[in-house]
Amino acid sequence: MQWIDLRSDTVTQPTPAMRQAMATAAVGDDVYQDDPTVIQLERLAADMLGKENALFVPTGVFGNQLAVFTHCRRGDEVIAGDDSHLVWHENGAAAVISGVQLRTIASNRGLLEPGEIECRIRVGEDIHIPRTGLICLENAHGNGRVIPLATMEATAAIARKHGVPIHLDGARVFNAATYLGCDVKAITQHVDTVMCCLSKGLAAPVGSILAGPADFIKRARYNRKLLGGGWRQAGVLAAPGILALTEMTQRLDVDHDNATYLAEQLAEVPGIEVDREDVHINMVWFALPDGVDVPRLMEALEAAGIRANGAYGGKMRLVTHWQIDREAIDRTVSVIRSVVAG
Repeated sequence: MQWIDLRSDTVTQPTPAMRQAMATAAVGDDVYQDDPTVIQLERLAADMLGKENALFVPTGVFGNQLAVFTHCRRGDEVIAGDDSHLVWHENGAAAVISGVQLRTIASNRGLLEPGEIECRIRVGEDIHIPRTGLICLENAHGNGRVIPLATMEATAAIARKHGVPIHLDGARVFNAATYLGCDVKAITQHVDTVMCCLSKGLAAPVGSILAGPADFIKRARYNRKLLGGGWRQAGVLAAPGILALTEMTQRLDVDHDNATYLAEQLAEVPGIEVDREDVHINMVWFALPDGVDVPRLMEALEAAGIRANGAYGGKMRLVTHWQIDREAIDRTVSVIRSVVAG
């Protein structure tokens, strides 16, 4: 069965061109820094993200945690949104790996008010308080919303004023740039380092990028090895990453348009409430009517060859990607409509 998989854009399979590139990739030993395909990927990523250098890492969580580990000293404090990926979905790794504590800020659907960030920056040399080692932002946010450039710029000004670096969890930063209609560098210029995923909507099978200043990436490369992230013949994984950046970033608007279409179709189902204003990228959140048998809905979707996650915080999320077309959306909405109608 060819599944319609709407659980996440992490389920994307590599394109045929990616599979061919993997089969023919030139490889070397990346720990010795002589894998030509990895070198090409890292140079391309650094250029596209507007940073001096970049490092190929196994996952997005690895990239975020490597950034925290490289930026911070043990005992530092990291400012982050209370609903950020770093806080919710990274297994408490910042405490385990880096020995830092997270100081969270109430988020307005992913947006952190710059003034609230400034209020939490530790100022002075009081021996009783930790040092503010890092500010972590997320764009696009895991809820699918995109943070405005003006907010990014204001936060950057505050960070520079206090000498605190900013790391961007940019797992879907190319989605954010697509939504804003700008070059991705218009976002990343406001941060010191950025992680972006190649394996979500960009469809590479494995890998993320950590980019930043050359001296930072040099230290991060050392720390990557320390954490067990040294690659060997990684060119077979870097090759689809190159296509992710050069080809798949150029078609993200299709996924966004399909998400808008999905939201429109769901909104026509009586009783379903869709967060249409929050459909910035490829995610659609919606609430089912009271009394809907969610287990029955999940069984009906599976029986129709559709994979979806159940309700989370009272809402369901469906995510479009390159393997989801309008026909798949119509089929999905039809099943949801039939169950909701009873």
